[in-house]
Amino acid sequence: MPAEVPLLLVDGHNLLWRAAFGFPAEIRSRDKTRDITAQFGFFALLRVAIRDELPTVPEVIVVFDGEHGSAERQDADSDYKANRVLDDNAHKALSAIPDVQRGLDLYGIGWIEIDTAEADDVIATLVAHCATATPQRKTWIFSTDRDYYQLVTDQVRVLNTAMHPGKRHIGPDEVEARYQVRPDQWPCFCALKGDPSDNIPGIRGVGERTAAQLLADGLTLDELHGSGRLTGARGAVIGRQWEQLLAWRELIRMRTGFALPRYPTGDPSPDLPKPAEVIEKLELW
Repeated sequence: MPAEVPLLLVDGHNLLWRAAFGFPAEIRSRDKTRDITAQFGFFALLRVAIRDELPTVPEVIVVFDGEHGSAERQDADSDYKANRVLDDNAHKALSAIPDVQRGLDLYGIGWIEIDTAEADDVIATLVAHCATATPQRKTWIFSTDRDYYQLVTDQVRVLNTAMHPGKRHIGPDEVEARYQVRPDQWPCFCALKGDPSDNIPGIRGVGERTAAQLLADGLTLDELHGSGRLTGARGAVIGRQWEQLLAWRELIRMRTGFALPRYPTGDPSPDLPKPAEVIEKLELW
């Protein structure tokens, strides 16, 4: 497999949400009856990221959340993602998924959707596969979700085009400079401070700075318990919630080992045309 072809793993639902709710203008069909912003924006944002952010044409695999992907974590903790309400606007965005997947098929872009898996676990499985099969291959994870920071290595970067130019490529140095923790400490860090996007409250009174101080020098939660740092009232609170803290960490940790319907081939994906051409081919105008 040619290592020089980079791999771009796209968090499909994350990009679709950006397209549907963050695109600068509403896009409608020519008869004005259909809102096709989500479909148009998805392909526009993907095309720009490929064209402007990567050193050469990548192999692209788009990964979508399965319909029941969160079920296992929600069985473990009913509060997990309970704050994500699917209103009419959300359903409108989700209804664009079949069109997006059909467009990816039309242009030879690979995609994966496993009914019982979240996209981040599938992406983590792909990253683990590449670490073994092609350890020198450069991989980008295209998402605004900071939970992917736990997968960052010298070969794996997060690409977030919602950030300012010059700050869009996040590697180990960027994670440590911004949060004072290493990527492998990310689940421990978020369990302590909380993760509002997944409805994980964290320890009351522990924010980013305190969490980083507790984990200084590379400590994990397993090492923190006997480190002597859990003193005073704060230490007592953490001690009382210790089992819950470990449970939150398990919710945040991405899982690997999924059997996937496709794996990277090492070949670059075909070029995407302008989004208007994709919409035309999908007969959505």
